[in-house]
Amino acid sequence: MMSETEQLAQQQARLQRYQPGAVRAWRQHIWPLLALLLLLAVNVLLDSNFISISYQDGRFYGALIDLVNRSVPVALLALGMCLVIATGGIDLSVGAVMAIAGAVCANLILTGAFDLSVIILLGAITGCVAGLINGTLVSYLKVQPIVATLLLMVAGRGIAQLINQGQIVTFQHSGFAALGTGQFLGLPLPIWILLSITFFSLLLLRGTALGLFIEAVGCNARASRYLGINERGIKLFVYVFAGGCAAVAGMISTADIQGSDANNTGLWLELDAILAVVIGGAALTGGRFSLLMTLVGVLIIQLLSMTIIVSGLPAKFNLLIKALVIVLVLLLQSAVFRQQLSRWSGRIRLKRGSV
Repeated sequence: MMSETEQLAQQQARLQRYQPGAVRAWRQHIWPLLALLLLLAVNVLLDSNFISISYQDGRFYGALIDLVNRSVPVALLALGMCLVIATGGIDLSVGAVMAIAGAVCANLILTGAFDLSVIILLGAITGCVAGLINGTLVSYLKVQPIVATLLLMVAGRGIAQLINQGQIVTFQHSGFAALGTGQFLGLPLPIWILLSITFFSLLLLRGTALGLFIEAVGCNARASRYLGINERGIKLFVYVFAGGCAAVAGMISTADIQGSDANNTGLWLELDAILAVVIGGAALTGGRFSLLMTLVGVLIIQLLSMTIIVSGLPAKFNLLIKALVIVLVLLLQSAVFRQQLSRWSGRIRLKRGSV
């Protein structure tokens, strides 16, 4: 006969199986939200002025504003990465695409022959072309996504260095610099760019059937093809979208420092983007994604870095603490781990009751 703990575990699993999808999604998303609130609470304890926002000279100031502003490049990468992962793929080249787009824009500015709108447009097209190359390799030539994007990850920085002729290119252009340091309605312009792209993406994915097509391709590409969904076209679109988002992130980073550094622009940011998507509850096997929860994952990563700095811990512990906290959040998202915790707690209660 089954023990009381095993019967309780089976009953919980049975109830979870028949829960509505919205309830299961909420339980999946509650842990990143709780982690974000906990980190905010810790920062408030460390600095009582952390959540205070002031308004001066037509602009808002505060740690929260700075948090969101610093998160914009990774957030843009994560938006594109979220859709790529939803189709069952991966894009390791977005950091290199940032460097390429920044190098292209910096050198176009130095020529002095192009208007600001043309420079931005050509920078965005550069990212889309990079995404088109990745998407073609993955969707039409059937190259494994990790291999196809690894090629551009390695070659992309070499391309950026060739464009910059192996140097750090600096420039003076107030219009382009506004992409990284400007403000609109009191908030930094990069935040408005992120909000605009997020709103457009949600409108496109949830206002049309495109989001369902992406999830269908990620769940079962062959079945979706039999249903009449253009599997290749969907995969090609998400890689082009990811490349475009990476280009915008690269232009913002380049405008912020008014220079193009092919070696360091976007370096390893693709890993933070992937991690943010996973924290947001997306499945690496594809078929499930949430853009808003991906942004929550980005804020958790950035806020965790700020928390470690504010706490005054030695820098040598930063990466270790960051990894441990993120692993804990991922474990709490796991239904299997939570079920095992409930079993352990049930056994403890039984032992205490028997005593």
